[in-house]
Amino acid sequence: MKQLQTADYIVFLIYFFIVAFYGYWVYQRKKKAQVDSKDFFLAEGALTWWAIGASLIASNISAEQFIGMSGSGFKMGLAIATYEWMAAATLLVVAIFFMPIYLKNKIYTMPQFLTHRYNGTVSTIMAVFWLLLYVIVNLTSILFLGALAISTISGINFWVCMSGLSIFAIIITLGGMKVIGYTDVIQVFFLILGGLATTYLALDLVSEHYNTTGVLNGFSLMLNHADDHFHMVFNQENTNYLDLPGLSILIGGMWIVNLNYWGCNQYITQRALGADLPTARNGILFAAFLKLLMPVIVVLPGIAAFVLHKEGMFQQEMIMGNELNPDRAYPVLLNLLPVGLKGLAFAALTAAIVASLAGKANSISTIFTLDIYKKYFHTSASERQLVYVGRIAIFVSMLLAMVIAPFMGIDKKGGFQYIQEYTGFVSPGIFAIFILGFFWKRTTATAALVGAVITFPLSLLLKVLPRWTDLSFLGDFGFAVLNPESALFEIPFIDRMGFVFLIVVAAMVIISLADKKSKNNPKGLEIDPSMFKPQGAFAIGAALVCGILAALYIVFW
Repeated sequence: MKQLQTADYIVFLIYFFIVAFYGYWVYQRKKKAQVDSKDFFLAEGALTWWAIGASLIASNISAEQFIGMSGSGFKMGLAIATYEWMAAATLLVVAIFFMPIYLKNKIYTMPQFLTHRYNGTVSTIMAVFWLLLYVIVNLTSILFLGALAISTISGINFWVCMSGLSIFAIIITLGGMKVIGYTDVIQVFFLILGGLATTYLALDLVSEHYNTTGVLNGFSLMLNHADDHFHMVFNQENTNYLDLPGLSILIGGMWIVNLNYWGCNQYITQRALGADLPTARNGILFAAFLKLLMPVIVVLPGIAAFVLHKEGMFQQEMIMGNELNPDRAYPVLLNLLPVGLKGLAFAALTAAIVASLAGKANSISTIFTLDIYKKYFHTSASERQLVYVGRIAIFVSMLLAMVIAPFMGIDKKGGFQYIQEYTGFVSPGIFAIFILGFFWKRTTATAALVGAVITFPLSLLLKVLPRWTDLSFLGDFGFAVLNPESALFEIPFIDRMGFVFLIVVAAMVIISLADKKSKNNPKGLEIDPSMFKPQGAFAIGAALVCGILAALYIVFW
């Protein structure tokens, strides 16, 4: 593979210095974050709607999208875009229904909400869980996949790449949420510009291969030569049904994946919790529009690589070990970019990785400092002490991720699916606790505690159940499909999340109803229906997003 040239490094260094100097300027402009914990962790009142929206996307899009989702595009096609397009719809739900509740109750962290709505026990259990999940699953996968991708493209040693990404992310994170939020605007600019450059190259390569010119012709040729890669909803005969089980992506477990991620996740909601409601909503709407664009950047290149591979190109480049590895599709395409443009795409990939690392580290720092350290170790800690502890937490979490990442088997599972499936072991319970806590006053702390405790065992049980009993009868209802690798009828993990969610909700409702005191639950939230009413430009924008989504699913059903 071609390595980066001098011009590529120059382009990359320009990106690096722009981000570094802009972040330093933001940091120096208002040094309040050095001594104010709310400003450091939340950038309270400092982020504009466009900074919030850009930061949401920059924190969300990382190596698992660029590498993993492009690889899934190679393997299964446009259907993997459901994670992006359903996220756009989910963001509207979060903006309309979730944000008013958080902001009205002055919620700054997710464990704080659980304390406010339930009790300290539920809050602490979930705080510890989130810290473990963020470090062991999220931070490690982002860091490992990012270093692997950058090492593949640049030829730089893997450990050097991992160390460099960590240091770059730490530098940004130490400035607090304000620096993260505003540098994320630049990160998103490079992410989209470099990503579109790679998509342009991929489509142009397809058109050239068939002796035509232009990206539109390339897209048309892809539709003709890979028609099976342009269907959003799979039937049970599709070999990828276990990953994307039919209508569940529209009316089933995919909603749990997205609503938990975008609405009950400190890593994401933190960007909007320091703003007023109109600003938060407009920022989330901006993120929804950007989400509509992401499959063009991260999925279409994978499909283009599939078409070209089918025509005999990239035969050796797509092999890792002795097997075809779809996750190599994006790095292979990047290596075909001309000098200079390759540096831009390299900067885009780095921007996505660093922004996600910084956002995740900041959320780990926030939860540890405000919900563990201040609560149990130093209740009278000063603002300056809290900021100091937060910075120490950033260092420690990044160091831990570097040490354990190579041992997590991320490269074997595939980064995108690794995060989705392992997060899915607990997300149904988290979402159940939040959604009932929001909208049903009778939900008790005992019910929430039971929901938190039983979720993982239930998820694990449904995963291993096929080893103990024949689930072929569920295949008649579309809830199980034969896995050719194991020769067993297995429940797709998205459907498992749906089942676990329903069981947990049922258990929580029964427990709450059995408690006579729940009729006058003092912890129940006061909900005013008028607070959920979308207004003005947000309402128009939300309707437009829904219209575009409906059109996309109708065209590519």
